[in-house]
Amino acid sequence: MDRFLEMQTFAAVVDAGSFVKAAESLGLAKAAVSRYVDALEERLRVRLLHRTTRRLSLTEAGQVFHARAKELLAGVEEAEAEVTSATVAAAGLLRINAPVTFGIRELAPLWGRFRALHPNVKLDITLSDRIVDLVEEGFDVAVRIASLGNSSLISKRLATTRVVLCATPQYLKVRGTPTVPADLAGHAIISYSYFASRDEWIFDGPKGRVAVRTDPIVHTNSGDTCRTLALAHQGIILQPTFLVGSDLKSGALVELMPEYRCAELGVFAVYPSRKHVAAKVRALVEFLAGALAGRSPRD
Repeated sequence: MDRFLEMQTFAAVVDAGSFVKAAESLGLAKAAVSRYVDALEERLRVRLLHRTTRRLSLTEAGQVFHARAKELLAGVEEAEAEVTSATVAAAGLLRINAPVTFGIRELAPLWGRFRALHPNVKLDITLSDRIVDLVEEGFDVAVRIASLGNSSLISKRLATTRVVLCATPQYLKVRGTPTVPADLAGHAIISYSYFASRDEWIFDGPKGRVAVRTDPIVHTNSGDTCRTLALAHQGIILQPTFLVGSDLKSGALVELMPEYRCAELGVFAVYPSRKHVAAKVRALVEFLAGALAGRSPRD
């Protein structure tokens, strides 16, 4: 008897909660479903299900086997999806969300190359620094810059970027140069509103982690606004290298307290599910991974 079909039938019975509902979902007769589950238990020489006239429940062995069966069945689905998407041309409307500055500076030059490779894909690109709900708002893929924590979304790291504390030489000449995080209390701070820690800036220094509470003169949800104000000698900013890297290289901005390192953030492509990934989504993720591979933008 087909071992895969036994496993699939058993999982369907558990998920549906009954042999009848499992038979309907699989398109099999109830007798066939019972036969497959019986054969599975016989082959394994262990009872997987407690059966009564009113309900089904898993035995301890059944719980273990069901968990592993679900993993294996998901793996088969994923493998089939990969093969299918690899043989189907990417096509259709692809809705993408990305941060504003990164989207303009780093991604905009790539869209023409992507379209040349996949001319049947239409792009709908929305730039926003807020975290969108991909499912609720109907996005296929989002590019996020973060220390990505636990999430129900699937993610692929594309690149990294370093967050740097900096100001202009002119500002530092007037206000002095901070040498330790505590010195920031006496400086004009221009703060980016979407930082996870808001106005608490965190550094890893020679003696470990240091957190300092800042009192910004400006809050803004735009990294470009932070940069522009800093270049106008208005204060100190904490911004990623993809935004200020060229300014640091030219000397327009100076990195402060380099021995106190700020976060290194990942640049991720995120999408809702690993199952049945559309060819257009897989094509985009693979393209961005290749285009940005190994990069620390503007570092």
